[in-house]
Amino acid sequence: MDGYDAVIVGGGIIGASIALEISRPGMRLVILDRQEPGREASWAAAGMLSPAPDSPASIPLVPLAQASLEMYAAFVEKIEGISGSTTGYRRDGTLEAFFGTRAETDRDELVAQHRRLGLEAEAICPTEARRIEPEISREIGGAAWLRGEATVSPRELMQALLTACRKRGVEIRSDNEVRQVCSQGNRATGVKTLREFVSAGCVVIAAGCFSHLLPGVARWAPTKPVRGQMAALRQATGGLQGVLRSSRGYIVPREGGVVAVGSTLENAGFEKKVTTGGIFKILAAALELAPHLADAEIIETWSGLRPDISDHLPVIGPAEMEGLFFATGHYRNGILLAPITAKIVGELILRGRSSFDASAFSPLRFGGDISADEKAGAKNADYNRMWSPG
Repeated sequence: MDGYDAVIVGGGIIGASIALEISRPGMRLVILDRQEPGREASWAAAGMLSPAPDSPASIPLVPLAQASLEMYAAFVEKIEGISGSTTGYRRDGTLEAFFGTRAETDRDELVAQHRRLGLEAEAICPTEARRIEPEISREIGGAAWLRGEATVSPRELMQALLTACRKRGVEIRSDNEVRQVCSQGNRATGVKTLREFVSAGCVVIAAGCFSHLLPGVARWAPTKPVRGQMAALRQATGGLQGVLRSSRGYIVPREGGVVAVGSTLENAGFEKKVTTGGIFKILAAALELAPHLADAEIIETWSGLRPDISDHLPVIGPAEMEGLFFATGHYRNGILLAPITAKIVGELILRGRSSFDASAFSPLRFGGDISADEKAGAKNADYNRMWSPG
């Protein structure tokens, strides 16, 4: 059998979005995932679509995030149209709340920063905030109204996206662990899984926090996992209209009176578990924002592993090796950045160039150094343990 036109390593929101973007009649595309596609960081996400920087390090990401947010309505319309399923997309805005003696000062600084970056933001008083969201805490000292922000239901989106991929002819293989990128000369020729060699015209690495575990890949994508814990609550009374957020946490409304609350940032390696301290922290932040949630039922808790990079910026673009592309390391922004990442990588694969300048996110920015572990083939106990099926 002839090879595939492209093999995408990783079946989360980024890998699946790229597959859908490049799918064309007659093209042979395959997504390979180490477990069930869409069950890692994408499944665990809150689904906030906010282009605002959450730290000074993420300011270079703002233009990319803005461009992706502008694409989102068309992105979900395409997915819903092909799949026949909903994605939970809502553009209800976000209230950023501030507490304490510096509330108004902190609010004004955030609004000023947003405006410098070209982001829409309005400083409002507590009374105005309660008009927008009656359930917000009466202890707030000020708020910023971020009218243009949106949300999506990540699990609904992933299900619809994978269905759309299948309907467009993309082959999706679960429990298919990729162990090596294969090459001939300076060109990628496919990948080796635990079972077989999969020949392809190009290879896309979109394996999230697991990307660096592939031998030779860490030089371009030195990812690491950052654990985030979450909870879902069913409101006993009231109903939040849009996202509530503070420096300590956030609340994201879902259908049926359910809200998602989060989250933690933990360097816990690949250990996915829910801890008492983690849940206490996120529930305390949620109650500070919306005290009526004290009577809410906890219906689910979970944790996920975000794919981080040392500079907290994603890795998007081609490597020196011809036919090898990267789309990983999206950290806290994978759901938001899926449309623009798919567009960039899709244009690079299909046209050889992108209409968006993504040079700041190039995998070449790390210098291409090969670590000692990679030279040894990364055949250590942690590698074998973390890349075992399931």
